Amino acid sequence: MRRIVVLSGGIGGARFLRGLRQAAPEADITVIGNTGDDIHLFGLKVCPDLDTVMYTLGGGIHEEQGWGRAGETFAVKEELAAYGIEPQWFGLGDRDLATHVVRTQMMGAGYPLSAVTEALCQRWQPGVRLLPMTDDRVETHVVIDDGDGGRRAVHFQEYWVRLRAAPEAHAVVPVGADKATPAPGVLEAIQAADVVVFPPSNPVVSVGTILSVPGIREAIADAGVPVIGLSPIVGDAPVRGMADRVLAAVGVRATAAAVAQHYGSGLLDGWLVDTVDADAVEVVEADGIRCRAVPLMMTDVEAAAAMAGEALALAREVRPA
Repeated sequence: MRRIVVLSGGIGGARFLRGLRQAAPEADITVIGNTGDDIHLFGLKVCPDLDTVMYTLGGGIHEEQGWGRAGETFAVKEELAAYGIEPQWFGLGDRDLATHVVRTQMMGAGYPLSAVTEALCQRWQPGVRLLPMTDDRVETHVVIDDGDGGRRAVHFQEYWVRLRAAPEAHAVVPVGADKATPAPGVLEAIQAADVVVFPPSNPVVSVGTILSVPGIREAIADAGVPVIGLSPIVGDAPVRGMADRVLAAVGVRATAAAVAQHYGSGLLDGWLVDTVDADAVEVVEADGIRCRAVPLMMTDVEAAAAMAGEALALAREVRPA
């Protein structure tokens, strides 16, 4: 399978992609990145998921935390705080800041996000083609209680970073997605793909937001190629982060089987669950989705590569060449 399309969020998607490059070194990999997490801070356009993929594959990521730059310093953040500038809950490191300055300058000059992303990747050489899901502005908002008996919507970054997903999420809304169009190259990559992969990224605010852009879900469903997903839920809990909080907001239980059912047999052909969730295999297959239980913990690049290899093997099993 030479042409692989991956719908990616941040940390989980980026680490899976690093394994995929090792498992399929000759493959032409196109990454459709989530931009619903994008936020404007201090006058700058910040794209957390695109940058996490770019830094991880380009060798510049902070390995321990999975986001941000290695060897980071925070002098500018400290100076902004000294001036009392908000928000102080979202810290941009000095090295990372340079990426956002370049992006904002280029977009201010009229370049679309897709062209800017391509230019930024010239430095990092991620070994994949990284495309934003759309050049249009889409922001994921989360509806929470306002403390006065009503409800309010907050940007996903505020919900995730400042509030630590503590408030109950009543709804997740990709604001602007209904009017967005796929970025140049997105639909063409899907139509030319040999396989489409949903990595273990957040199914609601990462992969789900990408699928909310009109035309992307339909293109995948109509592509006539295997669509394989890897569960981000292991042992009824998210591998990283707080995906269970946003899954509950859309009425989905935090189980490997429930997430597969959330995507549905109209979209998924194959689903990988962790070996601890082997009892989910029968449940998923009863819904018409081929399912296998394999190790899904990305403890290192080799483990991620083994996962990617299992995903490609399942794709061949679902639809033999």
